[in-house]
Amino acid sequence: MRRARSHPFFAWGLRSTGVASDVCFHPNHPAAKAIGPPSRRERIKCKDAPAAIGPYSQAVLAGGTLYCSGQIALHPQTGAMVNSDIEEETTQVLDNLGAVLREAGMGFRHVVQCTVYLRDMNDYARVNEVYARYFSAAPPAREAVEVGMLPRGACVEVSCIAVK
Repeated sequence: MRRARSHPFFAWGLRSTGVASDVCFHPNHPAAKAIGPPSRRERIKCKDAPAAIGPYSQAVLAGGTLYCSGQIALHPQTGAMVNSDIEEETTQVLDNLGAVLREAGMGFRHVVQCTVYLRDMNDYARVNEVYARYFSAAPPAREAVEVGMLPRGACVEVSCIAVK
């Protein structure tokens, strides 16, 4: 397929495959100006929640949206798992998530979506009882899935997206 050499893609030595993600404009191209600059990303690091145990951030704030990594029931100060029962574990998970939200100037009322990972779907009802205490008014959209294994032998992990 031949394309006109005057097209802005060729000014940068790029070609389009017709897929939107492959499209790249010269910064002065009108379409690039319409898209605007990339969102400023801020890494959220909270001392009241467990430190990340891998190459990831506790949360990233982009624009007014906060993307929180999954939290498990690690005690923030000791790093020990809090898991005598599923209710206690879920409470610690949500307390950790709450600390990250507060660090970003938000709370549970700002959460619009959650993902709950369970090692055993038989714990679903007991996790819901604890979860409902944190999201009593206007609960967010959510999915809950059973997984084969979670970090550090956790039984529950929760991640979320919040909007200011």
